[in-house]
Parts: sequence; C-alpha cells; structure tokens
Amino acid sequence: MILPGSNIVVGPYAGHSHIKEVQFVKSSSRPRDCPKDGKPEFAVLGRSNVGKSSLINLLVRKKEFALTSKKPGKTQLINHFLVNKSWYIVDLPGYGTALSFGMTALASYYFDASAFEGLRFANAPDSARTDWSSFTKGYFLNRDTLVAVLLLVDSSIPPQKIDLDCANWLGRNNIPMTFVFTKCDKVKGGKGKRPDENIKEFQEFIRENYREPPPWIMTSSATGLGRDELLLHMSQLRNYWDN
Repeated sequence: MILPGSNIVVGPYAGHSHIKEVQFVKSSSRPRDCPKDGKPEFAVLGRSNVGKSSLINLLVRKKEFALTSKKPGKTQLINHFLVNKSWYIVDLPGYGTALSFGMTALASYYFDASAFEGLRFANAPDSARTDWSSFTKGYFLNRDTLVAVLLLVDSSIPPQKIDLDCANWLGRNNIPMTFVFTKCDKVKGGKGKRPDENIKEFQEFIRENYREPPPWIMTSSATGLGRDELLLHMSQLRNYWDN
C-alpha cells in the first residue's frame, strides 16, 4: 500500500506510530554534547522559514511545543525532543542562519526502499563544496543514532536550488532522507503556482537527475495533512534501524 499524498510504500517494518508523550531534553551547540543514550533519532532540516517548528508541533500535537516565530532563524542549536521515551525528534538550524550552501552540482543516487539503506550519490564533482557550520555538519557526519533526515521543502513556492544543494550534500555523504513538503494548504494569489504544481515541478527535476525518487510526502501544519502517514513512515524506518 502506498501512503496517500506520498510515494511511500508501507512495508513489513511498519508498526506503532502513535505519540503518547514527548519532552524537551536539551539544546546542544556541539555534536559531542548531544544525548548519548543510543536512542534512534530523526533530524528535521530545511530553510529557516519552511515551517520546521510548525511540523514538530503538528507531529507531537502540542501547540508551541517547538519554538515558532515570524522571524526566520530562531533555532540556533541542536534541539532534542524525546518521544515515548524511546526515540528523538531533532530540530536543527535552518538555512540562512547557521547553515549556508555553496554552489554544488547534483549527482545521481539510488534509494533501496526494500532495505531502507538510504541515499547513495555517484559521480559527484570534486568541485562541489558546501559551506556549513561545523557543529551541524559534524552532527550529520558523526551521529550514529541518526535514522534519517526529514528534509522540509516549501510547496507554496517554486523549487529552490538551496534545497537541492542540501539534498546533494546529504546524499553524497550517504545520509538517508525523506522529502517532506510543507504548507500544502497554501494557495498563492496572483500568478503564483498551487502547491501541487510546485511539488510536481520539484519531482520532475528529481526524476531527471536521480535514478530512483527518494521518499516524499505532502503535509500541512494548518490542516494536519500527512501527519499520521509521516509518523507511520518514521515507524518503519525506526523499526528497521532497531533490527
């Protein structure tokens, strides 16, 4: 079965996905200061105004649990939230604050959906460079408990190169990710495209440059779209990781 509003297939590792309790654990300025209890975690990443905090609040169903602001860039640290005392949601700084991406060229990758082995890029040019804050880059490269990155993409605007650059860096470093399209309820006035049109354009670019499309899902913090489906997807990734 393919989950609605996504390309995600429900497999044998799908399991318990309900959130019964969640608590803020700590903020860290260095990867070595992050929790060391070995619990699996999902990192939430995206541009500074993509709606990261809103998505976290939606998942845990607690208003203003994660900091939200009309001023982008409020998240400056690695923030760990413990879910059901067994796994973490990690809120990371958005692009344009602690993160900035240099000019990169997209390479191709494949995603082994059956084994959830993540993303693998090939033929990335040596000239591809990423200017990233050391603590966030270090988190991705050295965090053994990281199950996957939820890479948030704003569906209310056309595809942004910075999002593709981010996906390129993660893929080249063999870090699993899922595209999470946010603001799927938004309809821009004037000549702006609808979210489904922007998502289709983004997907067309992915199909042109990648061997197999990565997991993706549509969400809306305003309507709750995609919440249960995303949690189910996270449960099967987590259960595979545990095994």
